[in-house]
Amino acid sequence: MKIVICGAGQVGFGIAEVLSREQNDVTVIDRNPDLIKAISDQLDVQTVVGHGAHPEVLKQAGCDSADMIIGVTLYDEVNMVACQVAHSIFNVPTKVARIRSQSYLDKQWGDLFSRDHSPIDVIISPEIEVGETVVTRLALPGAFEMVRFVDDLVALVGINCDENCPILDTPIKQLTELFPDLSTVIVCIERDGELITASSQEILCVDDNVYLIADYNQVSRLLGIFGKNAEQTNHVVIAGGGNIGLYVAKRLESLARGVKVKIIENLHKRAEYIADELSNTLVLHGNALDSEILREAGVMRAGTFVSLTNNDQVNMLAAVMAKKEGAENVACLLSSDKYTSLIPALGIDTYINPKSTTISKILQYARRGRIRGVHSILNGAGEIIEAEALSSSPLVQKPIRDIDLPDDVRIGAIVRDGKNIVPNGDAIIKTGDRVVVYAAASAIKQVEQLFRVSIDFF
Repeated sequence: MKIVICGAGQVGFGIAEVLSREQNDVTVIDRNPDLIKAISDQLDVQTVVGHGAHPEVLKQAGCDSADMIIGVTLYDEVNMVACQVAHSIFNVPTKVARIRSQSYLDKQWGDLFSRDHSPIDVIISPEIEVGETVVTRLALPGAFEMVRFVDDLVALVGINCDENCPILDTPIKQLTELFPDLSTVIVCIERDGELITASSQEILCVDDNVYLIADYNQVSRLLGIFGKNAEQTNHVVIAGGGNIGLYVAKRLESLARGVKVKIIENLHKRAEYIADELSNTLVLHGNALDSEILREAGVMRAGTFVSLTNNDQVNMLAAVMAKKEGAENVACLLSSDKYTSLIPALGIDTYINPKSTTISKILQYARRGRIRGVHSILNGAGEIIEAEALSSSPLVQKPIRDIDLPDDVRIGAIVRDGKNIVPNGDAIIKTGDRVVVYAAASAIKQVEQLFRVSIDFF
């Protein structure tokens, strides 16, 4: 696939890194020669220094033969115009734009991004994507990761095995014997910074981060089995009333009756604004690094404290302080990868990376075959992929034990007619089934092939 990426920042770099690793033909455009040099030195991609919305620059980048353009510059308008030019002049089939300003996304302007106006196929709003990730995590504070698939019937759940985990030193194959009615598959494990494809002989160890595909209705029970809190928090304190903090508070107001929500915001005018925007949320004007403000917000009684400011250091320190004050679970927003290794040592329960969230969303549209959803794990070391099984797929109409799957692929769930079927060796995938699969980075291309319409469809 030939892909043009406008923007060589963190997200642009991350997308280029994943797609180039999979042998796609990738070209990156950016006006900053230093960013272009950095990406050219580190990745096997083509680069162009220039304005991503200018026709001559897009032509130089190969837009006249591109399958997709992805606009992820810092400026919404550049991303939108780049997609418009790619459509009008170069007839690029798929156009993706990151748009931060909520003004463009207001429902009253719903016709703006249509074929007749601004022909953008996919709009990515980082604030909304990150906000939804935060809301999902808040629903199950015992998990460090939770992503829903197949119309919310199935979930990827990430659980840390601490020293109190009741099933430590247990081989994975025994879990099926101990809990035969549990529709769950452990697909991979992060151990000592490496992602391991789970085998039935693997034993769960202290500090393992275990990734499971589970029936969503059984997630609470699953957390209990791992010794984690499965109850939804009823008291949330948010540090930072920016776009993400405000979005999360609004979503909690609309979804969770009886949940107390408080926001700490440092800027007085912003605090007044969000107080007017919210109906059942207490807004406190103050610094989240002030212990008195944290106590006034009641973090010692909070089920979850989440720090969502635009400063990584503030987010980490605020989370550490909230934990010290007595918050049960603490989470923070981390835009940079350089701090992630510090999270366990600081006692922070989980973190949300906006770059990873945005990249996962975009990758869904950069995959061939009937791919319905994608979530990247550990900076692209693996992916959870939701796909539709077609009649031409080598997966269908045979027992799973007879399918020649790549070594680093695990089938996590089969959903048929709204029901989750445990993918044991006897299970048979049928045409039209939704299949949730884990694939290590080296096997992603092979998984795409398994779900392609036919060998010559593309």
